[in-house]
Amino acid sequence: MSGQVVTRFAPSPTGFLHIGGARTALFNWLFARGRGGKFLLRIEDTDRERSTPEATAAILQGMEWLGLDHDGEVVSQFEGAARHAEVALQLLAEGKAYKCFATQDEIAAFRDAARAEGKSTLYRSPWRDADAATHPDAPYVIRIKAPQDGETVIRDQVQGDVTIRNDQLDDMILLRSDGTPVYMLAVVVDDHDMGVTHVIRGDDHLNNAARQMMIYEAMGWDVPVWAHIPLIHGADGKKLSKRHGALGAQEYQAMGYPAAGMRNYLARLGWSHGDDEFFTDAQAQEWFDFGGIGKSPARFDTKKLENLCGQHIAVSDDAALLQELEGYLAAAEAPALTESKKDGMSRAMYCLKDRAKTFPELIEKAYFVLADRPLQPDAKAQKNLDIVSRGILKELTPQLQNVSWTRDGLEAVTNSYAEAKEIKFGKMAGPLRAALAGRAVTPSVFDMMLVLGRDETIARLEEAAEFEPEAQDA
Repeated sequence: MSGQVVTRFAPSPTGFLHIGGARTALFNWLFARGRGGKFLLRIEDTDRERSTPEATAAILQGMEWLGLDHDGEVVSQFEGAARHAEVALQLLAEGKAYKCFATQDEIAAFRDAARAEGKSTLYRSPWRDADAATHPDAPYVIRIKAPQDGETVIRDQVQGDVTIRNDQLDDMILLRSDGTPVYMLAVVVDDHDMGVTHVIRGDDHLNNAARQMMIYEAMGWDVPVWAHIPLIHGADGKKLSKRHGALGAQEYQAMGYPAAGMRNYLARLGWSHGDDEFFTDAQAQEWFDFGGIGKSPARFDTKKLENLCGQHIAVSDDAALLQELEGYLAAAEAPALTESKKDGMSRAMYCLKDRAKTFPELIEKAYFVLADRPLQPDAKAQKNLDIVSRGILKELTPQLQNVSWTRDGLEAVTNSYAEAKEIKFGKMAGPLRAALAGRAVTPSVFDMMLVLGRDETIARLEEAAEFEPEAQDA
């Protein structure tokens, strides 16, 4: 198959964007983007009872958060129903499909009898080769004429060649008795009309490929390249489900995982490029191929996800990181940052990114710039504001009034004070952290001073020097 690569992601809008679906979308996106191709999005909304606009919106929002941009307009499968039916009627006119008048009761009776006799329950319609003159005036479905001998070989880029005996394939229904097309027909017609060259999807669809190939071949259409990828399992080796925790892409956004880290982790979930763990989108697009996809189910590991997310936060552009942080706050239904807080976060970002694996951790590190005076030190910080520590703050604060407000200037003053008092800087660090942030774990003392500025720093030190810790129980 030559020409431009075209892939597609085709979710059903019956719920959120499942993390497994997100990985399928990512694999299609990487394959197309890395080859200068097109990545299309189709919403398979033919199940009218279960499909909802809210679910469609959730899928689109999940895709947007993950940064998986698609080409062209979103295609609705339901809106193509007339075209799907047209193909079924064409096959009927060409003698490659037929009208079947068998009732549900007749089919059920056939299968009951077959089970009782220990025979195959694969239904063989008596109407396959019936003379049209014998057709009753009754409801009918349109079935495709499946090949009855030989084999169908699915040449899969991940699973290898999968061979299915044609006598195991039934004459699949194309149009129901009410004239509506079935899902199997709609998928094939849509993929053909959209020019899809590569179908990358979960291996739970592998058996569908043989039945869909019947339609491709009956219509004389090119069969796409198949790549059926293993499903995602939980840490216990069982299929990923609600018992394993979050399932929807937007849930991970609301928990504070950065999109770049999520893309990196999902790419590694069942695909590898040598020993590379951390990589950029550009590298993933360049490297991604079917040869790197394993045949066994991948196991979702939250610790590995967090580790990669931390690495991506550390190397992210400050402005982009702040923008994504705002998206996280909205997804988590948390208060938005004021302009002054955003300004503070922008100035502090350089000393916040290191070792923060999620946005909640980043915000915790940023407490010193987000909190307002008077600070309320937590229990651990209060232990660093005993009478001796408050005395250190009272003596040090005046020495900071006129110092050059640079790292070197601040370090020189504090080191000089420590030497004069014959104490180590560590003895001063705890009280300074408690005074500047009200926390025991913070960015470096000097980073906080530089971000806060002289006036705010001195004001916090003066307040902390007068702080009365809560009485501790004996």
